[in-house]
Amino acid sequence: MSTVGKVIHCKAAVALEAKKPLVIQQIEVAPPKAKEVRIKIYHSGICHTDDHALGGFMAGITFPVILGHEGAGVVESVGEGVTTVKPGDHVIAICSPMCMKCPSCLHPDSNFCVKNDVGKHVGLMLDKTSRFSIKGKLIHNFMSTSTFCEYTVVDEFACVKIDPKAPLHEVCLIGCGFSTGYGSVLNTAKVQPGSACAVFGLGGIGMSVVMGCKVAGACRIIGVDINKGKFEIAKKLGCTECLDPNDYDKPIHEVIANMTDGGVDYSFECVGNVDLMACVIQSCHYSYGCATIIGVPPSTARLCLDLIWLLTGRTLKGAFLGDYKAKEAFPGLVKDAMNKKFDIGALVTHRVKFDKIMDGFELMRHGKCVRAVLDM
Repeated sequence: MSTVGKVIHCKAAVALEAKKPLVIQQIEVAPPKAKEVRIKIYHSGICHTDDHALGGFMAGITFPVILGHEGAGVVESVGEGVTTVKPGDHVIAICSPMCMKCPSCLHPDSNFCVKNDVGKHVGLMLDKTSRFSIKGKLIHNFMSTSTFCEYTVVDEFACVKIDPKAPLHEVCLIGCGFSTGYGSVLNTAKVQPGSACAVFGLGGIGMSVVMGCKVAGACRIIGVDINKGKFEIAKKLGCTECLDPNDYDKPIHEVIANMTDGGVDYSFECVGNVDLMACVIQSCHYSYGCATIIGVPPSTARLCLDLIWLLTGRTLKGAFLGDYKAKEAFPGLVKDAMNKKFDIGALVTHRVKFDKIMDGFELMRHGKCVRAVLDM
């Protein structure tokens, strides 16, 4: 029976309030309006950003809300005026969508659209309404996507068509974690062949950074994590050595500086911890090193740094979604994954049934996975 034009009743993992577990509930998903797309989500990665929101560390999040922003699925129906996708197309949801018309979208060095909901947390469609409800009560969306749901509705600019032969349980990670890490190497830091890199935090984003450094031709890739259980896979993906800061009686940035004659060429922070960010800045070479901040800290966190760290010649950068213009770049990344330019499947260490979603969160919180992916 066709669902086109009808309200769909389906399951969603709803965050009813901060600091409480997600609850699987039956919700209503309204049909897409003009320039909107309704997607049947097949797989969604669980990201630390979802946990930040659930934990109440993102100022402005309005509950109840359906989290999730790293999803892939198939278009179920489209609203009037949609031209870039059609029913049956395989798509990746874009948590940092781009209108391709505003100054930020048109600038060659920017991918942060003026219509982006990141940081604003309005939690609604572009027309300021929601397609989600429970018995008539509105539910907010998250980062323009809300992929912890069997069906979601996104504005057209928040999804992109991909090769239908691509494994959705792997390429869903391109929606956030993989592109964020990998792109920060190639687009933001612009790592050069023969360089030395240090990657702090070997979760899904950190491992994607490692893969990016390898593809970029770095000759030395130092992985840093307090969880030695991640070292084996990190070395398979490209790390030449791995360090646990707890094994040393001096700050790890001093250890790295001693190992690399003053510091690495490029360092990456992939955790979202401001104390670690200060360490990452100091771990790159004092004269020409480039430190890139990728991790998202709590909204109340503030970074304190000694300006001499930068005045000697270091560069400090930040990026969102790896500086990719997602509409243009994601289909190519999917092709690269299919052609084995990088092993994105290695990031998926656990697959979790949708109704066990909190098990996936626990795996992430305790560092027992690289990325846990939901099977919807």
